Amino acid sequence: MFKPKRIQLLDEPAVVKAALQALPQPSRRLFLQRGLSLGGLALLTGCTLTDEDSAEQALMRVSRFNDKVQAWLFDPNKLAPTYPESMITRPFPFNAYYGIEDVPKVDGSRYVLELSGMIADKRPWTLEQLHRLPQVSQVTRHICVEGWSAIGKWGGVPFATFLKRIGADLTAKYVGFKCADDYYTSIDMPTALHPQTQLTLTYDGQTLPAQYGYPMKLRIPTKLGYKNPKHITAIYVTNVYPGGYWEDQGYNWFGGS
Repeated sequence: MFKPKRIQLLDEPAVVKAALQALPQPSRRLFLQRGLSLGGLALLTGCTLTDEDSAEQALMRVSRFNDKVQAWLFDPNKLAPTYPESMITRPFPFNAYYGIEDVPKVDGSRYVLELSGMIADKRPWTLEQLHRLPQVSQVTRHICVEGWSAIGKWGGVPFATFLKRIGADLTAKYVGFKCADDYYTSIDMPTALHPQTQLTLTYDGQTLPAQYGYPMKLRIPTKLGYKNPKHITAIYVTNVYPGGYWEDQGYNWFGGS
């Protein structure tokens, strides 16, 4: 008689733990209260959990569910906390998927920011032109998915101001970024228009150091660190899901902090 594969072939505690970590805090507490199991995970995602591939599909669906919940909870008018300069973390830590010796060396005099997609004015921008735009600063906390955080002072152009200046379609779903170190990521348009989302050109009142993203990074205090791309060389606006370097490896796409 045919016998189906048993669910016990999987490492149940590990799968359930990964699923819970993929959920935002409100949903995580709810499932912890009710006791999430593999059976509950299968019911939640509609996947039959018989092997590692099916478990991976289930975890990916949990991750996408997380994105939807975080997007629904996101308040485009709620500000992230700000801090006095006396609380700045010194030195601010370096963090990337490579060592500090491999930070890209970008020639600012030859730098151009390329624009494409759903943007009316696609003319490239030089670093000098970007510095001539009205600048603001913020002292906010960078929160890393690895569990650490640090406070820094970032200066630059409100991203909403820049998007309006170039005639970006503000009804589009996504804004994507390509970087000099081959990193790439994307964010939702409500986050792009958030008043604290910033095209960052300086750190602590000085030209943005190479290890922090020279010549320009995106500072988003409402999102985790991996959603803050450095060394940006291109920006595009689209309705087609763009993914991201870590997101394509299983990280949550929304990435709210």
